Amino acid sequence: MKALSKGLIGAVALAWSAAALSAPNLPTKPIEQKYYADGSWTVAQTSTAAGCDSKGNPCDIFYPSSLGAGGMKHPIIVWGNGSGTTPIASTTYAYLLRHLASWGFVVIATRDGTTGLGQTMIDSANYMVARNTDAGSIFNGKLDTTKIGAMGHSQGASGAVNAMLKSSGLIRTAVTFHIAQQAYCNPPTLCLLTADLQAATSGSIFYVSGTADWLISPDTQLFGSQLNSNTAYYNATPAPLLKAKAILKGPNHNDVQGTPNCVSGMCANGVHGYLGYPTAWMMWQLQGATDGRDAIKASGGEIFTETTNWQSVLSNVP
Repeated sequence: MKALSKGLIGAVALAWSAAALSAPNLPTKPIEQKYYADGSWTVAQTSTAAGCDSKGNPCDIFYPSSLGAGGMKHPIIVWGNGSGTTPIASTTYAYLLRHLASWGFVVIATRDGTTGLGQTMIDSANYMVARNTDAGSIFNGKLDTTKIGAMGHSQGASGAVNAMLKSSGLIRTAVTFHIAQQAYCNPPTLCLLTADLQAATSGSIFYVSGTADWLISPDTQLFGSQLNSNTAYYNATPAPLLKAKAILKGPNHNDVQGTPNCVSGMCANGVHGYLGYPTAWMMWQLQGATDGRDAIKASGGEIFTETTNWQSVLSNVP
């Protein structure tokens, strides 16, 4: 895997850990606080016995244990890992993925360590669609296969958007955590390509990064004229797509792996800041929660007033 140097990421992350803020990005506003807390669903976890994607990787699935209670049809979220040696351990992002499942989502994560193309994420979405009509599956008849979103970290953030763009409408929204600037992608296709993003005609994207991730996923352009910052990705996202961008104060490239705090020394503030507004986005996009929209909308959105933990917010959500 050549997309990002793991040695470079590790060295930078360790340096950031010492310098980052001590506060763990605990939410201060009502909507973020609501979705920072666990949802009402008790969560179970399983793994596929065989491959769930076109590379033959198994998948980990986090889901409400009382599937279908009250007639619920559960939306699906597919997850894309950051760069790493396949297989990615199921525990790497487990805290975040369990949190999402507590809000009624069925979350599937391929263990692929090179998710940038988005194909294995599309494969995992198709795997869940097939389970919805599989009489032998616990998910049979329990899923809303018209409501599928994608989320991912680093290379997997590119994979989330690529999966949305290449899925022929199967995946309708994406949330990116610390999407890598194009300068780090070799081959370039492991990143989201400028032409592909600019050609998009449908979908929605929420870009999230941290102030300490100034090297891999900076807020503003460090060099070049392509997609080398979150602001550049946001600006290149066509206006017909609903889009937002926000930067957490303090976190580095690896904080989304917190459990929820940082125990490995590779992150600073932990996963706290990634729980509230990203969950609100998916609740709005896939479950119709109006307060999720109220959190992100361009005029009067709560995230614009939350200056303790968030900065550099942009949105075109009406």
